[in-house]
Amino acid sequence: MTNKLKQEGEFSYLEIGEGTPIIILHGLMGGLSNFDGVTQYFPEKGYKVIIPELPIYKMSLLKTNVKNFAKYASDFIDHMGFKEVILLGNSLGGHIGLLCTKMYPEKIKALVITGSSGLYESAMGESYPKRGDRDYIRKKAENVFYDPKIATKEIVDDVYDTVNDRNKLIRTLAIAKSAIRHNMAKDLPSMNTPTCIIWGKNDNVTPPDVAVDFNKLLPDSDLYWIDKCGHAAMMEHPDEFNELLFAWLQERNF
Repeated sequence: MTNKLKQEGEFSYLEIGEGTPIIILHGLMGGLSNFDGVTQYFPEKGYKVIIPELPIYKMSLLKTNVKNFAKYASDFIDHMGFKEVILLGNSLGGHIGLLCTKMYPEKIKALVITGSSGLYESAMGESYPKRGDRDYIRKKAENVFYDPKIATKEIVDDVYDTVNDRNKLIRTLAIAKSAIRHNMAKDLPSMNTPTCIIWGKNDNVTPPDVAVDFNKLLPDSDLYWIDKCGHAAMMEHPDEFNELLFAWLQERNF
């Protein structure tokens, strides 16, 4: 997918389709290809899908926190010339989307979160792999999914390379600590942006209770479950994820 990336100033992004913009925020260890199902489905339904590469390993260490990534997302919306967008985030991307929505509500027409951090402290802190131990990393990668086979050698190698790169590891830990500090439980009740919550019933990273709490705390949210599904619903069950999301967008006239 990288060969289709556009580079403009500090922004590097993928853009497909025409219509209502859906901006996707990827997770900490998640590549842009995790959203292949979304990028194939929504352009045909009248949406423009845009995935910026978040500069997780490029920002200065002092700026490596959730708030700065939320600002980066807002700056990207401005750069693209959009007045209002739909934000879709998985894992850390969901957390960034939530904070961006809180900070810049006028720019976010709707928010979609799946396996999002922001409420559950262990979501970021517990799973930081030991350096050098490929077998441990493979088990951790498999634990992200209901079906461990989805953790391909490519995914495991990518995580292995990240935790064995000192610069990336330091930033990974910095953003994880920032995510834990930036719990959003007190913010959510005042966030009125329509929010679609799609969650795997078998998510081991952000368990189902987290989705229930998001749904209780957000004033205007709908919660949908996907069975036999872990932390990355859009990867593990792309068809079901897309159908649920499209039906919600239609129902809400987005």
